[in-house]
Amino acid sequence: MPPPAAELALAPASASALPPGVTDPNYSPAPGRLGNLSVPQQHALETIRKEVQEEGAFVPERMDDALFLRFLRARRFDVSKAKAMLLDAEQWRKEKNVDEIARTFEFTEKAEVDKYYPQYYHKIDKDGRPVYIERLGKLDIKALYAATTQERLLNRLISEYERSLATRMPASSREVGHPVETFCTIMDLQGVSLSNFYRVKDYVMAAAAIGQDRYPEIMGKFYIINAPWAFSAVWSIIKVWLDEVTVNKIDIIGAGYKDKLLAQIPAENLPKDFGGTCECVGGCIMSDAGPWNGHQEEEEEEEQTEKEKEAPVEETPTPE
Repeated sequence: MPPPAAELALAPASASALPPGVTDPNYSPAPGRLGNLSVPQQHALETIRKEVQEEGAFVPERMDDALFLRFLRARRFDVSKAKAMLLDAEQWRKEKNVDEIARTFEFTEKAEVDKYYPQYYHKIDKDGRPVYIERLGKLDIKALYAATTQERLLNRLISEYERSLATRMPASSREVGHPVETFCTIMDLQGVSLSNFYRVKDYVMAAAAIGQDRYPEIMGKFYIINAPWAFSAVWSIIKVWLDEVTVNKIDIIGAGYKDKLLAQIPAENLPKDFGGTCECVGGCIMSDAGPWNGHQEEEEEEEQTEKEKEAPVEETPTPE
């Protein structure tokens, strides 16, 4: 039987093995992560893994120790609660057909939707986290729902979570030489109106529930910028739906946000709109720039160079 959650907080720290692939000599894992587990936490990890396997719910291609630890941290290493949360998430995956969404979903209306509700990933912060940017203040609810539906917006969200776990985070981990398990999020409220928020509230709440309940412990840093004075009323509504751990990760800033963002995100990785220096060709919003695309671009450039080398050279005819 696993030790009660109360004992976990009091237990002395005991080093556990670092995950494979760590090349950063300065990497020091945070408590509750591989490489920094107490003895009771390590026992909790082994217990939840064993119990999930015994119940026939283990999915080897997805359920590694990092995933189990995310659910354990979300429930303060209470094995019973963490397992219930994980099994609920697995049931939700089946009901939503998440694997099929991950394989086949195409958000063909992205360019149009992003005119009215911009959402995009863009490079990494100083800790290697993929930066996710959402401009709620640009929201045009009427135009948005003329271009798509709430169901497709939520499927897009799920698809992006799955892609981030499968490609963005592993690529970012390789780039910085240590595990990257969380995002750095910027939510821009410039120009937001309370009337627009209330009209999109159902989507925002559904999206928050998916993130918190189905993909726990993925939020690293969360900056809400350009928050208007009236946002306190909205925040009091949103906060009720979030757990305390999530709320404590959120930093609400007004218009003077640039220094705080630049302290966390290199200027060359931060779009110019937010005080950085990045101006992607074709616009940062459509680029999906980051380590997850960098190697692909290099391979395409190399392939093009090889084709140019192999192309037959046309001889210029000699004038008679």
